[in-house]
This record gives sequence, structure tokens and C-alpha cells, in this order.
Amino acid sequence: MDVREGTWSALVAGAVSGAQEAVVGTANRWSRGDLADRVGGVGAWLTGLALPRGRPVPALVADTGPALALVIAGAAIGRPIAPLGSRLTVAELAAMARGLGGGVLLAEACFAPLAAEVAWATGSQLVVLPDPLPVGGPRLPAPEADDVAMVLHTSGTTGAPKAIAYRQRALAARVRAYQSVVQLGPGDVFVTAAGFHHIAGLGNLAVAVAAGATVVSFLAFSIDAWRALTPLGVTHALLVPTMIEMLLAADALALPALRWVQYGAAPIHPDTLRAALAALPGVRLANLFGQTEGSPLCVLTADDHHAAITGRPELLSSVGRAAPGVALRVEGAGADGVGELCARGDHVFAPGRDGWLRTGDLARIEPGGYVYLAGRTGDTINRGGENVRPLEVETLLRSHPAVADAAVAGVPDRRLGEEVAAWVVPADESSPPSEEELTGYLRARLAGFKVPRRWAFVESLPRGAAGKLSRRALAETSVPAQGD
Repeated sequence: MDVREGTWSALVAGAVSGAQEAVVGTANRWSRGDLADRVGGVGAWLTGLALPRGRPVPALVADTGPALALVIAGAAIGRPIAPLGSRLTVAELAAMARGLGGGVLLAEACFAPLAAEVAWATGSQLVVLPDPLPVGGPRLPAPEADDVAMVLHTSGTTGAPKAIAYRQRALAARVRAYQSVVQLGPGDVFVTAAGFHHIAGLGNLAVAVAAGATVVSFLAFSIDAWRALTPLGVTHALLVPTMIEMLLAADALALPALRWVQYGAAPIHPDTLRAALAALPGVRLANLFGQTEGSPLCVLTADDHHAAITGRPELLSSVGRAAPGVALRVEGAGADGVGELCARGDHVFAPGRDGWLRTGDLARIEPGGYVYLAGRTGDTINRGGENVRPLEVETLLRSHPAVADAAVAGVPDRRLGEEVAAWVVPADESSPPSEEELTGYLRARLAGFKVPRRWAFVESLPRGAAGKLSRRALAETSVPAQGD
């Protein structure tokens, strides 16, 4: 592969060579040379498909080795790959494929039946990846710094998923920012439990492979699958909060070689963090907060975690301070200092015309630079002219010992416009808390207008693969009428 300085492809080309392992799994291992050979072969194969240069190519892929080879090759030849989530419906996948321009849909053989339905719905040509992947081929070209390297979609928890173009220069900057936070490089072994199509999946695998680390092929999270990683020598891991809770409950969080745990994608309870820190002595934890449009934006560092358990417990409720290379500000702040969090930096992928990304997150920035989230701009409930931020109410509900999880949203109300409703997952299904108990608990800690008037007790909440609450799905859930 030809290289051009300042690009993600150049970083990958410098890292993907030699006999050291690039991709490992319980069934197979690829050296860096093996990966480079497959990147060359896939690049030649992609070129032979005569796809329009610069147009993103949707792909249903999951197996880390072949999927990475496809993405690296696509970035080099100017046919950026846009991985799609295999757990989505045909209608959802078709909408995303159409948004990318259509034409061709790539798929691993295991996804061929699903991909065939999507291709039929969009009038696209289905092309199945060769198995085994082709090896070798002519030298791949060097992309420009402003070329698109890959495309990822937002999670769509508050609306239709949006395609975000990751340009070579910005993705290279993300590698540098990430490395400076979690010290990832040659000799390290990285695993992410997030789906390949997600920013926490491919977005971090792209960093790890460019940093020269070994990446683990990890297709689906489970307690047993996590334990099976022991012989692979994992040093760095990314987990979402629900996975950390599951592993803690099974006494399975620790791995012998583990040195770093990165978490994010959804709120984590401070008690869960304290338990994780206790279960992982000597392991450094970091919260890298961001979104598909830019990540990391904030970092709660390993030193911050140490400070939190040695005298500053409030830090466990923060997402940290500005990440390396990122500037933060709050727009439209009220008297409480809460407004929309905005970010600017070299690894922000979708800035506005003025260079600032409006994240849609409500937050305040405390003295010292620590950021505390207060919900999403579109989530605010207008209850008869009073604004209620769901995250504030949810956080308090989750602090009740009888509550395992909780969500709050506005529901239509004839008199007030919107009423505050709560969905509660009891910690013990055989002995759930009562509405009266939770109402009293909140009234002692919140203004009365913020306390939910409508309640539903449920077995679980609608969360995506990364653990993020889907408010679209929540809004479709029936809520008992007031007084029922």
C-alpha cells in the first residue's frame, strides 16, 4: 500500500507488516503480514467490482479479520465501507442502504439471506465476500487526507440513524487522541464487546490496528465468551455498563493480563464503578465519552477514578474533562449552568459550519473542567411550562435500593401538554417497590413538578446493542393512565 502522511491508511500501513499477530481469535490467528496480504487481495477484488469512487459501500459483516481487511482496503482505494448492523430489520437496513446511494450491497456469507432481502428492497446488487479472502494483488494507492476512510451510522435512539463520514485526517487524529489516553500500542491486545458497525466497535478497532496492537475477534458477548478470552492475553478492553454489571454478578470481570478497561456508550451507576474498581485492583479504568459524530470528546481518566475513591466521589457522576485536542463549551446555559454541550477538535467528524459540533447533550461544566450530563436537548419534558430533564429523575430513581433500572419520558397530557412518566425495573421482581414509596423518595429530593405521576413496572428497558436507552421505543410502550 502506498502511504501519504497524515492519513489513517498511512498509520495502518506502518503497523500492518511483519510476523507479529494482528488478529487473534479462539479459532484462528493472523499475523500482520497475513492481514496485509488479505488487504491487498480484497483491494484488488473491490477494484474489480467497478464501484464509483468515493461512494460509501454498505456491508453486512461481523467477523473481525475479514471485516477489517475489507474496511482497510476500501479506505485505500476510495470505496469507503459502511458496515450495517445485522440485528436491524430489513426496513431499517434498506433505509440506510438507500441513504448511501445504493447500487451494491456487500455481505459475509452468513448474512446472505438477510442481505438478499435488503438488496431486493433497494434494487441493489448483492455481492458476497469471497471465502477464503483473496490474497495479494497490486500495490494499493495512497488516499488523500480529506478522503473518506469509512462511514458509520449513529445509533438512531432519538431519530433515524445518520451516516457519518470518517475522513482520513480526522480518523488519524482520533488514533493519536485515543493512544494518549489509554496507552495502546504494539504488544497490547485489544478487545471490544461492541458490534462491528458501532463507533465503539469498528471505531475502536480502527484505532487499535493503526496503533499496532493485536485485535481480538469477538463476535458476541456472553459470560462464557468473555472467560474464553483468558488465553489470548487481553490487555485492553471496551465494555458497556450493562456488560460490566453482568460480569461483576458472575465474578468474571478480571482477566489475567488486563491493564485497561474503557467503558461508555450509556450511563453507569457510581455503585457499579466502585464495584468494578474493587474487582480490578491494578487495572486502570477510563470513561471515553463521545458519539458517532466525534469521540472521545471527554475523558474521565484513570487518575480521576483513583481520586474519586480517595476523596472526590462526585467525579464518578462526571464524564470527565475535554479529551486531548478537544475544546468544549456550553451554549444557551440557564441559571443552573446547563446548556447544550458543543465540541471542536481534529477528530470531530461532523462539525457545523463554524467548526463546532452541537452534540445534543445537555451538560454543565464545573470549575476544573469536569463535565456533568443533564440529558438530551430533545428529551426535555415541558410539564405545564416547567422543564423536567429525564436524566436527573432517572439518576435518583436508580439510586433507590429497590430499583435495578429506570427510564423517564414525557407522555401527552390534555391539561399540561406533557406529563412525567417513569418505567421502572425492580431489583427484586417478587418484591417490587410501590408507586407511593418511589414518589415519596423523589419528593424528598426533587421539586414536586419533576416527580412522575404515571408509573409502569417492567422486566426490562429497550436498549440498543451498546446499552443506550432507545427513547423512540420507550415512547411506543404503553403507560398506565394517571390514577390507574
